[in-house]
Amino acid sequence: MPCGGGPADPVSGSGSPPARDIAGVIAPPPLIYLGPLIAGLLLDRWVPIGGLPSGPARLLGTFGLVAFSIVVFAVVAFRRAGTRPEPWKPTTALVTSGPYRFTRNPMYLGFTLLYLGLALWFGGYWTLMLLPPVLVVMIHGVIRREEAYLSRLFGTEYDDYRQRVRRWL
Repeated sequence: MPCGGGPADPVSGSGSPPARDIAGVIAPPPLIYLGPLIAGLLLDRWVPIGGLPSGPARLLGTFGLVAFSIVVFAVVAFRRAGTRPEPWKPTTALVTSGPYRFTRNPMYLGFTLLYLGLALWFGGYWTLMLLPPVLVVMIHGVIRREEAYLSRLFGTEYDDYRQRVRRWL
C-alpha cells in the first residue's frame, strides 16, 4: 500500500514527496474489520470461552442491519459529491452532507456497529474482545492519517468541519 504524504507529512515524518497524494492508510478499512471478525468467529467456534445469552444477543445483533444502511448512505454521499470512498485513492471533494452532517466517519461507525452486531448475533466473546484492537488500528492507522490528509488538502474548510462535527458521534 503506497503511503501518502508530502514534504511536511505529519504521519510518516517522511520528507520525500509521494508518488500520489493519498491519505496513506495502513490497509483497506473493510479488511481491518473483516480479518479480526473472521478470526474471532473461528476462535469462538474452536476455542469457546462461553457464550452470550442467545435471545438478548441476537436481538441486539439485528442492529447490524442499521449499521449496513449507514455505510450505504455514506457511500451514496461520496458518489453524489463525485469522489471515491476508498481512502487509498485520491480525494477530490470534501463530503459534509448526508450522514457526514452527524459524524465525520459514518462508514467506520457503520463497520463498527456491523462488527458488533455480528459478534452479538453469533454470541461470541472472542469476537467482542477483538473489537477494541480493531478500533485502535482504525484510529491510528486510518482515521488520523485521513484527518491529516484532508487538512492538508482542504485546509480551513476541513478544519472548520472538524470543529463542527464529531469523529464518531
